[in-house]
Amino acid sequence: MTTLITGTTIRRRARGLPRAPSRPRPAKGGIKARSQRGRFAASWWGQRWITVLESFGLGTRLTRGRSYARSGQVVRLEIKEGAVDARVQGSRADPYTVDIGLKRISKAQRDKLGISLASDIALVARLIDGELPPEVEKCFANAGAPLFPERAKDLITSCSCPDSSNPCKHIAAVYYLLAEEFDRNPFLLFELRGLPRDKFMALLDTAARSKDAAQETAEGEPRVSAAPQPLTAHPQRFWRGDRLPPQSYADVALGHEAAPLASRLGALPFWRGETDFLEEIGRISLQAAGRALEVLARNRNEFHLSARLRCRRANDHLIS
Repeated sequence: MTTLITGTTIRRRARGLPRAPSRPRPAKGGIKARSQRGRFAASWWGQRWITVLESFGLGTRLTRGRSYARSGQVVRLEIKEGAVDARVQGSRADPYTVDIGLKRISKAQRDKLGISLASDIALVARLIDGELPPEVEKCFANAGAPLFPERAKDLITSCSCPDSSNPCKHIAAVYYLLAEEFDRNPFLLFELRGLPRDKFMALLDTAARSKDAAQETAEGEPRVSAAPQPLTAHPQRFWRGDRLPPQSYADVALGHEAAPLASRLGALPFWRGETDFLEEIGRISLQAAGRALEVLARNRNEFHLSARLRCRRANDHLIS
């Protein structure tokens, strides 16, 4: 392969100056970061990932990696069980291979984690719903397996580029895109520790069963499941439905996040609308949720009005 040495390069070498930073080749079909300015990531866990990395004092390597992520130099990003496999277009014709890994969670740490999580049923419910409550980080720490790396050595990284620095700008670019991937799906954080979603759910189930068995042993009597109730024999009544009981009309409010499922899945690659896909689907979702609240409020008012009428009729009957 022929290497072209320009006059500028010769002059820099003669003066003892370091080689000028190479410019990357434009990448075709690269993965551009959604954040084109300001901070990366929107969720607390995505921002925590970036904050932890920046606390390691990696300097300009992270800065250059951030620009690589925003310009779409990462052409492939795959999170497997316990590892990240990526390709980053640099100054050479072929993209560089980037591998990132974290220490896997041991069997003993998984058992402790399951027990810690199963003790809080509300926490488990939010996890199943796709949320990542901040309390989860404490559960991982109690199990001896911190959710985020505590020092730079916790990250096992490699890149096929000639740069001797680790992390190089190619690895740093993948770091930033990972934050946005974690935004979309927080369970990828667990998968990076060798705990994919199906195994994590199985861990919660096993811990919950163990907790129930321990309670039954302490109580001295096994729990008896309620007998299943047969379906109604009147299909018309089933489809028309009955009036909801009063306790069904609890306080309801709009959620903190518009279209949470769509935000987890990310932008559609074939979207051709004039506005951003997530912004548009979020607007539609909020409109639908507002309409649902109006219907609920109307039904609730009708229920209370009907109840007042029944009370008035009963009083008139007693008086007469």
